[in-house]
Amino acid sequence: MSDISTLEKPNTKIIERIMQQSSSPEVMTSIYEENCNIAIWKRQLPEAFVSSIESSFTTQPPLTYSIVVNATSVEKDIEQIVLDREYGAQLREYIKQTVDMFCCLFEGSRVGLRLSTLNKAMCPRFHVDRVPCRLITTFCGKGTEWLAHKNVNRSKLGHGNGGKPDDKSGLFNNSGDINTLACGDVALLKGETWEGNEGAGLVHRSPALKSNESRLLMTLDFIGD
Repeated sequence: MSDISTLEKPNTKIIERIMQQSSSPEVMTSIYEENCNIAIWKRQLPEAFVSSIESSFTTQPPLTYSIVVNATSVEKDIEQIVLDREYGAQLREYIKQTVDMFCCLFEGSRVGLRLSTLNKAMCPRFHVDRVPCRLITTFCGKGTEWLAHKNVNRSKLGHGNGGKPDDKSGLFNNSGDINTLACGDVALLKGETWEGNEGAGLVHRSPALKSNESRLLMTLDFIGD
């Protein structure tokens, strides 16, 4: 399934911007397509695993990890993550699989990993990332929200919003333009510094959370050798 939009630059060809998604992890290779700025692996997590994480939100302290992981020593690098949690072993296996995939896909040896329990929107405004590409996945709770390129008035990003909230600034037309990643989805978001993607970084934001809501979010970023 593809969501098609276009990007026009003076004296350059028109480049379509599409979303690619599939229940197969092989879809992640689509991020290398010039016209793809988000690739989504529709991964299904076991209900018992997600429920265990959800239960821990009210019974155990929030998680905050920010570490550099090496492709050749992933298991050792993450062995101390959530050792005290019932779901810890299963979560570490999911993390290992995702890091392995990320490193293999981009032929990198080091990855910046962030794993956090959030009870409020970390990035509440729509924005683009000044990175080549970022992996985002939510293990429990609401997923990241994003906008297709064709539905964005990019002049309203940042200071262009004139101090108005996203839904009043003219950044997008209506709430129906907002897409949401599902819990378990693994997404690659192409950023502004991916070569050839200037002006087409995937526009996204953290979801708003109610006072009794939390989410467990993981992101992966390139780390230079």
